[in-house]
Amino acid sequence: MIKLIGIEKIYNSAAGKVHALKGIDLEIARGEIYGIIGLSGAGKSTLVRCINMLERPTAGKVFVDGQDMTTLTDSELRAARKNIGMIFQHFNLLSSATVYDNIAFPLKLSKTPDKEIQKKVEPLLELVGLSDKAQQYPSQLSGGQKQRVGIARALASDPKILLCDEATSALDPQTTKSILALIKDINKKLSLTVVVITHEMQVIKEICDKVAVISDGVIAERGSVLDVFTNPKHDITKEFISVLLSNQLPAAFRGNEVSQDRTQGSLLLIRLIFLGDRADDPVLAKMIRTCHGLECTMLFGNLDEIHGVPFGRFIIGLSGADDVINDALKFLDGQDVRVEIIGYVKRNSV
Repeated sequence: MIKLIGIEKIYNSAAGKVHALKGIDLEIARGEIYGIIGLSGAGKSTLVRCINMLERPTAGKVFVDGQDMTTLTDSELRAARKNIGMIFQHFNLLSSATVYDNIAFPLKLSKTPDKEIQKKVEPLLELVGLSDKAQQYPSQLSGGQKQRVGIARALASDPKILLCDEATSALDPQTTKSILALIKDINKKLSLTVVVITHEMQVIKEICDKVAVISDGVIAERGSVLDVFTNPKHDITKEFISVLLSNQLPAAFRGNEVSQDRTQGSLLLIRLIFLGDRADDPVLAKMIRTCHGLECTMLFGNLDEIHGVPFGRFIIGLSGADDVINDALKFLDGQDVRVEIIGYVKRNSV
């Protein structure tokens, strides 16, 4: 549906050239909700604006539904953009227009007859849950209601793609959750391809099928949300995920030196990740029964779900004779569990 090939974007500034995008290659399939996450200045908003050619790339190709957007004239671009809706962080509503007229605005620009506009706007009002707000003005609406108007307006021209540029950043957590649920519902009902630009990993976890992590104008990591969450490779990805899934040691061990060699009085700390049915499988109980003389202490545990797949993260501490600990590690290696050996760490003294 969307294919970016070798996208470069260079800006000229008073301080010199700014290389915002550096050879981006990206493919987004039809019907996907694809997240692009990065810190401020990483290039994510520039990237999404290259998709609808609000920013023309310095080099590279942008294909949308098989059409090379970089070859189009201005008039051809205007026609092509009707297939691409966009919503923004700050809503961009017309303050002097009613909710109805804000949604109708792109249709009026294209000189759609009033009766056709009504047939289009009323179902959109119902879709976004604002049928009773049609004659109100933006100043009378909450932030979440304003964003719902923005979503309805973006859908007015029957786009195939919806671009969401930090669409929930100005909203409180509860409202964010409802807007994300609405976007997910629209994706299913209308078979839209959705591109979500954000700096919040919770947004990615909530609704996206796949994610690309952008850093300093390049894609540092990409993959399914489940794979990236459970096995991040790049430091910037780990930093984003740590907001939701802390990698800190349990408090009783925090601040102490981690060693790969056994020291007196230390425990071998291991981080375990369980996916799917294994998340509630009694792996640890089996390990304790199998490895006689092993002491296993549960130090941290968390169960979650990503796209309906159970996901568990645990930190355990092992103690016992060297051969017993080696047997335990061999046992874990034979299970469908991701094992990360943290090292030997002593408890803090009370």
